[in-house]
Amino acid sequence: MRHIVVTGSESVGKTMLAAQLAEHYRVLVVPEFVREYAVNKKAPLDFADHGPIARGQMAQADRFTERALKRGDSLLIHDTDLISTVAYCNHYFGRCPAFIEEAAVERRALHYLLPNIDVPWIPDGVRDRGDRRSELHALFEETLTRLGAGFTTISGDWTTRFDRALAVIERLGTGTGEG
Repeated sequence: MRHIVVTGSESVGKTMLAAQLAEHYRVLVVPEFVREYAVNKKAPLDFADHGPIARGQMAQADRFTERALKRGDSLLIHDTDLISTVAYCNHYFGRCPAFIEEAAVERRALHYLLPNIDVPWIPDGVRDRGDRRSELHALFEETLTRLGAGFTTISGDWTTRFDRALAVIERLGTGTGEG
């Protein structure tokens, strides 16, 4: 199973791009776990939430991997993964539990697509860092590099981002030849 993750700061089109890629390749997409967790908590996240968030993200990824394998898929798209948890935990709290960083390295995907911040920021009730997008984007670049994750920054309008993401996936040999 080849795993491609769309990760990065808020409001850069991660969910949309992941869905488009999954539709194009006719594969599953692992949804972002933390968004639903944050909405259900109905209170600001604190440091203690990151363990349950990480475990929830891993369990969800495992369930979707199993489903994809049963379907015969060789590609699975993720709308974020543990590297996002590491980056945001460090951003908000200045530290991240070692077990989360270790799991992020152990579960590292084949490649990461990092959408750039060159699109408008749109508030949605969960997003709260529109004024710190450059800082967050740099943190994601640093985290991906530090954890040894191969990544490609994807810039441009929505159509260009999709086309560039497809080109990266095809170059990596992860495309299914469908779509």
